[in-house]
Amino acid sequence: MIYTQTVERALRYYPQHTALAAGDKRTTFQEGHERVERVAASLISHGFVRGDRLALLLPNEPEYIELIYASSRLGVIAVPLNTRLSPTEIDHVLADASPRGLIRHSSLPVPSVRLPLELVLDQEPLEVANEPAPAAIYDPEAILALVYTSGTTGHPKGVAVSHANVLANVQFLNYWTPYEEGGVYLHAAPMFHIIDLPLMFAAPAFGTCQVTIPKFNPRHFCETVEREHVTHTALVPTMISFLSQFPDLKKYDLSSLKHLAYGGSPISPELIRRMKLAFPNLKLVQGYGLTETGFLTGLADHEHTEDKLLSCGRPCPGIDVRVLDESGEEVEIGQPGELVTRGANVMRGYWNKPEETTAAFRNGMFRTGDVGYQNADGYFYLLDRIKDMIVTGGENVYCGEVEAVISEHPAVQETAVFGIPDDVWGEIVMACVVLKSGTALSADDLIAHSRRSLANYKVPRRIEFSESQLPKSGSGKILKRILRERYWTGQNRAVG
Repeated sequence: MIYTQTVERALRYYPQHTALAAGDKRTTFQEGHERVERVAASLISHGFVRGDRLALLLPNEPEYIELIYASSRLGVIAVPLNTRLSPTEIDHVLADASPRGLIRHSSLPVPSVRLPLELVLDQEPLEVANEPAPAAIYDPEAILALVYTSGTTGHPKGVAVSHANVLANVQFLNYWTPYEEGGVYLHAAPMFHIIDLPLMFAAPAFGTCQVTIPKFNPRHFCETVEREHVTHTALVPTMISFLSQFPDLKKYDLSSLKHLAYGGSPISPELIRRMKLAFPNLKLVQGYGLTETGFLTGLADHEHTEDKLLSCGRPCPGIDVRVLDESGEEVEIGQPGELVTRGANVMRGYWNKPEETTAAFRNGMFRTGDVGYQNADGYFYLLDRIKDMIVTGGENVYCGEVEAVISEHPAVQETAVFGIPDDVWGEIVMACVVLKSGTALSADDLIAHSRRSLANYKVPRRIEFSESQLPKSGSGKILKRILRERYWTGQNRAVG
């Protein structure tokens, strides 16, 4: 369904416009559509049918977009894999998704799970077939992708994102950062994140060219913006911070950039001033959302004022966001509670996890796990998380997953993992550890132990060893609030 509404729309209205740009190579929407048809036919020749899963472990590149498009045509479910995961973590995802095939890049981790189709794309390109591909499926409720988010117990959860979910987010995206015919979107943040699915499909819907860079760094970003006359992009605040501190920033003509979306954490007034100076035509929009929902609220450029910079904004038409108390009743204005939501953008459920899907909804509203409040003008403010989660550099880290790995060390008696504030990353992973009597363990040894099972961004950046037991409630639960308190004193909220 989504292929018809986006890529085939471009085929009708902008067939000779540039769809993809990579180096000196330019591909029109007409050429891109024909290429996708051949890729789809090739997948069929490898035995793929509707409902099969195709795992993708690739850097940002045009082939990634083509494979997503081909999968959407056929009703094959794409499984974009986080390129920063360890082989063990990737194995967990593959075991849960049970894909028919994996297409990966040789520079990325090699999982041990074996699949019917395994292709290293930079070494053995997918042979495109010349046979005609069937017409694109048109089913709004078909699953487009399984986007995995780390599980609270260390097991990954696949968010089943439908064609209709992503199309709704395309429309919401256009509300916050209007696309334009002839515009250029740069995929600078990792394309495996939930935000990139609507971005991939929004571009053809509005006749916008897409450009990719394999991995973000300030110089490569600036070179690409200048060369391709980029008009739109999305970054996490950490990338914006690095960009603002890039010493050669003024050497580049970056005046084409008009819209920059960011999310994951608030942005400081000083950083906004630096960005406005470097990008004179730039309009900022902060987006708040989840893997399970895509976009929920946005803070528009004109709302980036001193009194609203800690707000995550307001929802656009089509998204219902409310603040409820523990009993499920709506709270008074200004009172904290859990943010819940409903709309066409909300996922259909977790893959193979019916109990967790049921628990995620109450009275038809999806429970975000975020605590916040709404002021009299309708702006939402985040305060804390019900879910035991850290957001570091735009990546989600579930504390239970890290705690499970640390607890496997034979010298560890108990541990508590939580986020502490950091100027660059928003939050970093912190671990308080109690050792078993008569054992010795250094922070470096524990970090090395963690690296064997965890992606680099999940590994604790700070470890403290406690001589006494960690504080606990009457039921024996570790009171992380007490452990976090001294790090978050003076902060405006208890999350990054």
